[in-house]
Amino acid sequence: MNTQLSPNIVSAKSAPLLGFWYPAVPSATLRAGSMQALQMLGFPIVLCRDREGHLAAMRDLCPHRGMPLSFGRFDGERVECSYHGWQFDMKGRCRHIPSLSEGAPLQTDKVGVTTYPAEETDGMIWLYLADERGNMVPPPPVPRLPLPSEPQQSFHISMTYTCTLDDGIIGLIDPAHGPYVHSWWRSAARIHEKTKTFEPIPNGFRMVAHQPAKNSGPFHWLQRLYGGPLTTTIDFLLPNQRVELMQCGRFWVASRLMATTVSEMECRIDFSALWSGLHWVPFGNFIFRSLTRKFLGQDERAMKHLAVGLQHKPSTMFLGDADMPAKWYYKLKAAHLASVQTGQPLDHPLKERVTLRWKS
Repeated sequence: MNTQLSPNIVSAKSAPLLGFWYPAVPSATLRAGSMQALQMLGFPIVLCRDREGHLAAMRDLCPHRGMPLSFGRFDGERVECSYHGWQFDMKGRCRHIPSLSEGAPLQTDKVGVTTYPAEETDGMIWLYLADERGNMVPPPPVPRLPLPSEPQQSFHISMTYTCTLDDGIIGLIDPAHGPYVHSWWRSAARIHEKTKTFEPIPNGFRMVAHQPAKNSGPFHWLQRLYGGPLTTTIDFLLPNQRVELMQCGRFWVASRLMATTVSEMECRIDFSALWSGLHWVPFGNFIFRSLTRKFLGQDERAMKHLAVGLQHKPSTMFLGDADMPAKWYYKLKAAHLASVQTGQPLDHPLKERVTLRWKS
């Protein structure tokens, strides 16, 4: 794709998108009969799992005086506020106010806490955070990884980056930082030109199936083991997902990298990987997890350093084909918001297949 040399200037960061499912915590971290506090998109939320394993998510603020409910206790059925003992069930309805005298006319179940739809899939608990249209009934399907078969192994890593949501997401889809941020894996001395084809998909775009780059580490020996060909497909999906599926014969690995706003300058990064194959490799899960943590740690350091510059509020530039995915991301966000406001179908910024070329 031919691009002009005149840069596109970007200076404003936009708010996170609502009306989507967002990852909350790995399923395994919330035991039956327990609760857990978290912050997502600026919302204080408390997650609960009752004795039967059912989930509830509610605003982590007691409507009485604003005390976080997560400072109280959960008996497996109700959350009790630590300040005045108000109790709320799994649907957010107030069931007991200890200070009320017997026969008081107030119906406690008319008092409630905001709740959020919660579901589990692919080892994660997801929350639906509604936009101005409110909660859809039923809500849209929870995002699922494209798993070709039952996975044999998996792991999950969460880290917190010092960055805005937009900068975190652009980091997920940026194709040119590898030789400099991850030089141990792909050195600057091995930079060469790459050609990739992209196509539009609902709420996102796809780098169509291709063979990994020649300087992408030891991936190519998988072809010798599993008979190839080795192909990789990478999707970006609003609001915050980079999904990759690598396949080679019977072997496959699916991964999902997501950035979720915690606060204005804090972003939680969630990486999940599930795969089938290489089960015979000693300590394979540990090795894969350690390599991934190293990658994510290097990105975290880059974002931390970037934040030092961005505190001076500079304008930033998009130049050449390597920056086209970032431009599409901003245009997709704007198109989604316009679609919500007007009720019209999303006007996708990518109208057809395009080929991009860059060096990395």
